[in-house]
Amino acid sequence: MTIKEALASNKTVDDVIICGWVRTRRDSKGFSFLSINDGSCLANIQVIVDDGIPGSESISTATTGSSVKIKGQLVESPGKGQSFEIKALEVEITGIADETYPLQKKGHSPEFLRQIAHLRPRSNLFGCVFRTRSRLAYAIHQFFQEKGFVYVHTPIITASDCEGAGEMFRVTTLNEDETDTNDDFFGKPTYLTVSGQLEVETFACALSNVYTFGPTFRAENSNTTRHASEFWMIEPDMAYCDLEGDMDLAEEMIHYLITDTLEHCAEDLELFGKFVDKGLLERLRSVSDQAFQRISYTDAVKILESSGMEFEYPIEWGMNLQTEHERFLTEEHFKSPVTVHDYPKSIKPFYMRVNDDGKTSAAMDLLVPGIGEIIGGSQREERLDILIKNMEDNNISKEDYSWYSDLRRYGTVPHSGFGLGFERMLMFVTGV
Repeated sequence: MTIKEALASNKTVDDVIICGWVRTRRDSKGFSFLSINDGSCLANIQVIVDDGIPGSESISTATTGSSVKIKGQLVESPGKGQSFEIKALEVEITGIADETYPLQKKGHSPEFLRQIAHLRPRSNLFGCVFRTRSRLAYAIHQFFQEKGFVYVHTPIITASDCEGAGEMFRVTTLNEDETDTNDDFFGKPTYLTVSGQLEVETFACALSNVYTFGPTFRAENSNTTRHASEFWMIEPDMAYCDLEGDMDLAEEMIHYLITDTLEHCAEDLELFGKFVDKGLLERLRSVSDQAFQRISYTDAVKILESSGMEFEYPIEWGMNLQTEHERFLTEEHFKSPVTVHDYPKSIKPFYMRVNDDGKTSAAMDLLVPGIGEIIGGSQREERLDILIKNMEDNNISKEDYSWYSDLRRYGTVPHSGFGLGFERMLMFVTGV
């Protein structure tokens, strides 16, 4: 039985087994109290170990961090803070933690825990983070599966650079002194993917509504909390869907994920709200309850220019919005999530649909308070002649991307999609 199941029980059970790690031990005359956690929930369960039961002679070795297996009875607890506890009938110390165990005390900083990444999942903070992460991943699949989307897997090793920035990790079998790519495993340069978007479009143009959810990699050497060299990405793509439909789905998904997290991760969110970000729960409920505002990039720039704010990065039309601009829009001006659409064509990738004005692309970014951009997406360019021109203007090899052009050559359809960085979503719902 897990500790989560035991604490949720509404009846006594005569024969239970729990396994976990000791958080604390208190000894009294004739018995000891163990506080045990197995990671199934934030809460610990109290175990009473009477002298004389099998294994009780080794109870002094059950130091903080030691692992134990307890056979006993689940009984109502007379103490405060928990409804049930374990009365041990047999104790087995499965692994002793010596005095160097670094998680003896509470309240370790994230900086300290980063130095012991192999042990930090045992801390309350990271236990909560990864339980929330697990539920969030489940909710993502649930959202798309309920809508009839097909889950597909796109390549991790690829020759395509979806973002066009060239900041990719090279995958090679060549030794340092070998330079001829013809001798490489694939016969040409290959990389860890930065996005599955281009490949997922091939499935949207056959299966209609699809999504991929998998690892992506960026070699951008940016040491901020918003960047990671390895992260997971959720990327749906929908046939016969324009930018309006793309924004509708993105906003609906964010609402769905936050509502699901509030419902199923309440205990873990309470810890984040108490020790990490005191405004977290209020912000999540606000986003869950509010409709998203929508505004064009052009109007967003006008708001920022007339705000009277002295931004670190001054804004003018044609520039990318920085995090400070995005957070001003969501936290100061609208006080709600915002979807910004129709960005300048010059700052967006070649595959985004060119609007009729010739200056902007049918692109959108979904911005949330506390983070800024959390989703980026677009209607894809489905017109072959304009796609070819975009590729030429961006020095994209028409030969290397001939397969991508073929999607427009053989039964082209309007289609749209977006990308949600999983870790960034996790940051938003946890405040970490």
